[in-house]
Amino acid sequence: QPENLQKNWLREFYQVVHAHKPHFMALHCQEFGGKNYEASMSHVDKFVKELLSSDAMKDYNRARVYLDENYKSQEHFTALGSFYFLHESLKNIYQFDFKAKKYKKVTGKEIYSDTLESTPMLEKEKFPQDYFPECKWSRKGFIRTRWCITDCAFDLVNIHLFHDASNLIAWETSPSVYSGIRHKALGYVLDRIIDQRFEKVSYFVFGDFNFRLDAKAVVETLCAKATMQTIRAADTNEVVKLIFRESDNDRKFMLQLEKKLFDYFNQDVFRDNNGTALLEFDRELSVFKDRLYELDISFPPSYPYSEDSSQGKQYMNTRCPAWCDRILMSHSAKELILKSENDEKIVIYDHIGPNVCMGDHKPVFLSFRIAAGAGKPIANVHKCCVVQ
Repeated sequence: QPENLQKNWLREFYQVVHAHKPHFMALHCQEFGGKNYEASMSHVDKFVKELLSSDAMKDYNRARVYLDENYKSQEHFTALGSFYFLHESLKNIYQFDFKAKKYKKVTGKEIYSDTLESTPMLEKEKFPQDYFPECKWSRKGFIRTRWCITDCAFDLVNIHLFHDASNLIAWETSPSVYSGIRHKALGYVLDRIIDQRFEKVSYFVFGDFNFRLDAKAVVETLCAKATMQTIRAADTNEVVKLIFRESDNDRKFMLQLEKKLFDYFNQDVFRDNNGTALLEFDRELSVFKDRLYELDISFPPSYPYSEDSSQGKQYMNTRCPAWCDRILMSHSAKELILKSENDEKIVIYDHIGPNVCMGDHKPVFLSFRIAAGAGKPIANVHKCCVVQ
């Protein structure tokens, strides 16, 4: 129901924009056009037009939109969409030209779609096929842009990492094989954005990391008092299903696990207190603690929500709910964020549309202020605001 879903999605998005009134806004999207690109790209075009012309966004007089719509290019297609909106009150904002290696003043509204490979204002890469050989045609990759606002330079990276192809394989080892694949891909991106080709600046990496809870540890905790029944395929002897039942209590059903089924009898455990009890199993970021910082999570797992428009809070029984969608930053970026000098909450890390169907992912947002002159020591190095 794309028409209905888009209306809800934009309404919730505009409410957040209205509540926080950002001067600079970055919106990172993944899997643009869904799985059926040829039929769905018209919906993407409507979505972009609505965003750029809506009354809610009328005070944003400059915009840059980068859409990877070239779905016929197996070699390059990432299905990523990066939107940047600049409020009319924001003066002197520059974007980096990676080819010319200099900053250019941002004016007007521009949309780039099937020419991203030749656009010097961004870096875009799709991960090599051998990173995730299980998938015949993966779309995972990243887009990077660089900005300078009031003497403060930073990179914004839109990222989409690899998913869990099978719940049964994810359950076999701790950490899972998929966790290792994501670790490799994220490490590649971080190395890429701090390599020697350009000056080092602070960076924010945000999108769908597909980070999952440690499946083995979660199942062992949720089903600590259960007995497990293994069901194998008759012809191959391959495990196709695991059923966990309570040892006593009339052997009550607790969990059924299949390749694309995670059916736990009590979804409240993922929603109560924002799923805080399960955060200890969210371990994938710990490998990068020296390179990446994240604010405390105080919202429920962002995936996989029901795509039934009447079910705003319900999870699908396809995967174990997890915090897939994140906003991470370098430690130098953390220093840029203005610390509150009183009790007013200036930095907010939350999700959008808690009670409304937003698709299978709930969008996650970070709202913060940058202290005036916070980036001056960096800016003086590459004189970003004196270069046209």
